[in-house]
Amino acid sequence: MLRRVIAASAACLLASVAPAAVQLEQRGITETDLLAFTWVGDAQISPDGSTIAFVKVVVNAKDNRYETAIYAVPAAGGQPPRPLTSSTRDTSPRWSPDGKTLAFVRVVEKRDGPSLPQLHVLPLDGGEARVLTDLPRGATGPVWAPDGRTIAFSSTATAADLQPPSPERRSDVRVIDRPVYRENGNPDYVDVDRRAHVWTVRVGDSERAAPNRVTDGPYDESNIGWSRDGSRILFVSDRRRDPDFYAEDSDLYSVPAAGGEATRVASIDGVIGRFAVSHDGRRIAFVGIPQGNPLRSYDVPDLFVVDADGKAAPRNLTDRYDYDIGGGVGGDQAAPRGAGAKPIVWTADDRSLLVVAAERGSANVKRIAVADARIEAVTEGAHDVMSFTASRDASTLAAVISSPVVLGDVNVVRATGAPASPLRVTHFNDVLFAGLNLTQPEEIWYPSFDGKRIHGWILKPAGFDARRRYPMILQIHGGPHSAYGNTFTHEFAWMAAKGYVVLYTNPRGSSSYGQDFGNIIQYHYPGDDYRDLMAGVDEVLKRGYVDAQRLGVTGGSGGGLLTNWTITQTQRFKAAVSQRDIADWAGFWYSADFAQFTPSWFRKAPWEDPQDFAARSPITHVAKVTTPLMLILGDQDYRTPPGDGGEQMFRALQYRRVPSVMVRFPRENHELSRAGEPWHRVERLRHILGWMDRWLSGTRSPSS
Repeated sequence: MLRRVIAASAACLLASVAPAAVQLEQRGITETDLLAFTWVGDAQISPDGSTIAFVKVVVNAKDNRYETAIYAVPAAGGQPPRPLTSSTRDTSPRWSPDGKTLAFVRVVEKRDGPSLPQLHVLPLDGGEARVLTDLPRGATGPVWAPDGRTIAFSSTATAADLQPPSPERRSDVRVIDRPVYRENGNPDYVDVDRRAHVWTVRVGDSERAAPNRVTDGPYDESNIGWSRDGSRILFVSDRRRDPDFYAEDSDLYSVPAAGGEATRVASIDGVIGRFAVSHDGRRIAFVGIPQGNPLRSYDVPDLFVVDADGKAAPRNLTDRYDYDIGGGVGGDQAAPRGAGAKPIVWTADDRSLLVVAAERGSANVKRIAVADARIEAVTEGAHDVMSFTASRDASTLAAVISSPVVLGDVNVVRATGAPASPLRVTHFNDVLFAGLNLTQPEEIWYPSFDGKRIHGWILKPAGFDARRRYPMILQIHGGPHSAYGNTFTHEFAWMAAKGYVVLYTNPRGSSSYGQDFGNIIQYHYPGDDYRDLMAGVDEVLKRGYVDAQRLGVTGGSGGGLLTNWTITQTQRFKAAVSQRDIADWAGFWYSADFAQFTPSWFRKAPWEDPQDFAARSPITHVAKVTTPLMLILGDQDYRTPPGDGGEQMFRALQYRRVPSVMVRFPRENHELSRAGEPWHRVERLRHILGWMDRWLSGTRSPSS
């Protein structure tokens, strides 16, 4: 139990304890309410299940940045969270095995060098945080050893970084000999000689110990963990030469904790992700994404178990469960910093595993029996379990849960017995949301052109009157293998508050509906997914409250591609906003930040089958476009490079005198809508709705 007592401010108290039932005059949500949101992430429950440490994220609107600090709240609820750290860039809280110390990552501001993340430890019985590392390239991802004396972590520091700087001039010329040399979110080029390796550091009482690099070589390691006896460190790595030329594949390895030769523990034909070692140390469970043969565009993630000695092949527990283990729901309100993860948890008797699974637009915790793969619900409901952790005996969970009208808070879930309602123990946004007139979406299922049932939601304005005729905006998700669903999305809520009906659906190709539904668009994207979207539009129009002459469409990434495609196929939409889009598939193949050298999206390279690339590229059909189009682009977006998306559409439509505008966001990458600079996120929303207002309602704003 925490003994560190820090006085909570009155503001913290009001914002974190459920408010009393009072009558407030409600208003519609605004774009600038984003600046008042508080996000919670990475909720870590203590080993004894009594206390939850988490990351609190707020906006510093004056400095246009997110600020993060670590807080703690009793799992029993009833008390406001208390701050544990006082800096503004603290994340990744991790409890020591005895629950007396918290490790975390703090970005250390330096006057004479770059700001870098470094490991710190905080004694919970009093005292200040102490620095554990001071590596030239920083340290992230702390994982305690079972004995609590050592922490494993990840760093890209090299031997050269640890040497005194050389007085000789170093060239800044880049010599690139790998096909992948850009990475979204990294404004610099990828340094193939700098790899993320496993390090350890001793946690002493006073003097800082020197970190020890455990792994080396031309490979990256991720998802670090420990064997139960602490003698070995486990990690995931792709150790093939030239992996960019092949389908994704990674294996599970272990290495002596002091360093040495790595040994492969488990392998599948596909990707291994998060893993967990059983309490008795004899088995390891992991999330794996098996490859199809032939290769597929979309593969459902499964849950596997393998003996820790690596002598037997892994066993797939969920090969008959056609939903996404470790999956989730797409929205724009996950914590923009320090969001947390979806782990695998062994129950105390090692007979079952707890995991999050995404089913039909919701994400819940499941209990899966190791012996017979029986699946039971731990949580139920139309919501999104965004992340969770478990107490040592797995009886109590700390979960961050969002719904269409709840931004996301820390909840306590009792994981034994039948599903019970989660207990929400933080209420940071309740005061703000109590004054907002938010509406619940209407869930719909409708038949598409071929009879396939498509899932979607209709979000209506407050005070909706079915006798009126409203403008409507069709929202298209990206991926394409992702899903909308039962989570809070600020953009949708704001559009509804401004008087629009918002339709968002999960057309074929979406995740959380099974292997066949997700992969059916392979080599046919865009295509029948567009027809699913239009069937949804027709379904809503049949209800009589939407004006068919005031339809808008928008989407980002794959949704930007489909927005471009939609306006080349129909003139039914009077306004469109395409965000971080693709216009030319061949150009995208050549310039995106990941290689498409395998036949998953396209059977061949662009010069080998130019007709296929051209036929599926919106720019090929741009002469058909009459819809006014806005392009939203991030200058540092290497996932969907602007030169092969919005820039082409803009130049072509300008030539044709079709109303068009390109809105460029400096310093922003592919994550603009979810984690971009706070004021850029606000401006993005203003531009989108300003364009819709102009062409659907005839009103002009500075943003349109």
